[in-house]
Order: sequence, then structure tokens, then C-alpha cells
Amino acid sequence: MTPEYINENITLYQNEGSLAYGTDAFLLSAYMRRQTKEKAAEFGAGSGVISLLAMARAKFKHVTAFEVQKNIAEIAVKNVEINGFSEKIAVVDSDIRDLPHIYNGAFGAVFSNPPYMTAQSGKLNTNEADSASRHEMNGGISDFAAAAAKLLKYGGLFYAVYRPDRLSELLCACAENGLEPKRMTLVYPTENHVPCLVLLEAKKNGGHGIFVTKPLIIYQSGKPQTNENYTDDMKYIYENGAFHELYQRL
Repeated sequence: MTPEYINENITLYQNEGSLAYGTDAFLLSAYMRRQTKEKAAEFGAGSGVISLLAMARAKFKHVTAFEVQKNIAEIAVKNVEINGFSEKIAVVDSDIRDLPHIYNGAFGAVFSNPPYMTAQSGKLNTNEADSASRHEMNGGISDFAAAAAKLLKYGGLFYAVYRPDRLSELLCACAENGLEPKRMTLVYPTENHVPCLVLLEAKKNGGHGIFVTKPLIIYQSGKPQTNENYTDDMKYIYENGAFHELYQRL
């Protein structure tokens, strides 16, 4: 494995052929509020990149990163160690559908970049790790929301990045498990495209009412889609590791 050097000076090893670090993970890590006194959990941690970004930005007191694939969890452990976060991030090789009761109500935040595709949709990749990362082979969004509801304390926050064409399923999964959507942002490649991602923040036992932010547009229209052509909003996120206050309503 050859390491990749990403945001916040993080060194990242990834399993060859597995789902690569991308815009969805980066944006989710930036979307989460800073809760420095709270413990957080990540579901489907993969290489551990979102947890690493979160802790590099001091967003939480501690993160427990759950990853069901043992070989991928081992890589996450390696990434945590080489980046100096062994005391701040604990990687647990476990299925989020079968977590022990000791975790119930233990976290102020849960975040996830869950598989976007059903087990029946699309062509499964010959690489097992990649297929599990993209397809709901180890639980769907309803399972992720149910597990989040169990682990969150009263008023805790659940964060997810998902596909816009499955937004209704995400919202239903949250509603069925007492996670009230409080903030949502649609992400567009350019102003001329349809949305490619949706970011959601939900609150356990929260009251009704959701803040739908202005859209996040990543690239300037009519220009190559490179970092040099980010919109001002995307440049702010890249430089600060957080969304501008216009995207946050307390």
C-alpha cells in the first residue's frame, strides 16, 4: 500500500481496490459541529478518514470508529497510529447492527458515510471490500439510523451524507427512530447540475422543524472541475475544515 497525503496533513493508507477517500467524506467531516466535550461514534469507518479529519480539527473529545470488515478495520488502526491519534480514536471491528449495550446512550454524536446502493442495485464489484462499502451488504440506512438512535444520548446529533435520489429513505429511517432532521444541505457539482450529495443533521428526540440551507456548489460553472476552480463556499470549507456560518443555524 502506498500512502496518500490529504487534508490536515493526514497520512492515509487504504486497501487496494476499496472505496477511495472522496468529496463525500471530506464534506461530512466539515459539516459536523464542534462538540469538544462529547464522545462521538462513526459507523462504517473504512480507513478511518472521517474520524481522523474530525479529530485533527478537534471536533470531539473522542471517537469510536466501528468497521465490520476486519481487514479494513486493521488499516484504520494503522492510520490512527501513524497519525498520532491512538488516544483519541478507538477502532472497533464490529457490526453496527449487533453492538453491545455498553454503548447505548454513550455518545453525543454519531456520523456515517453509509453505503448508497442497495444489495440488489448495480453490479457488485469483484473486490469484496469495495462492494461492501458501496452496497448495503451489512445493513441499510434503516439499520444505521436505528443503531445511531441507540448509541446517542438525549439530544445527540446524527450526521449522514447520502444520495439525493434516496433522500426519502434517509428521512423515513430517521423519523422511524426518533431522529428529527434539523439541518440539510444539497450539494451540486456546479450550478448547472442536479445535486450529487445530500448532507443531513438530525437530533435525537428533537422538536419538529428543519433548516434547509442554501445549496453548496462545488465548482464554478464553465471551468474545469479542479481545486483551483472551487466556489467561494467550497474554498471556505477547504481552508477552515467547516462550513460557513450561513450553513449553520444553532
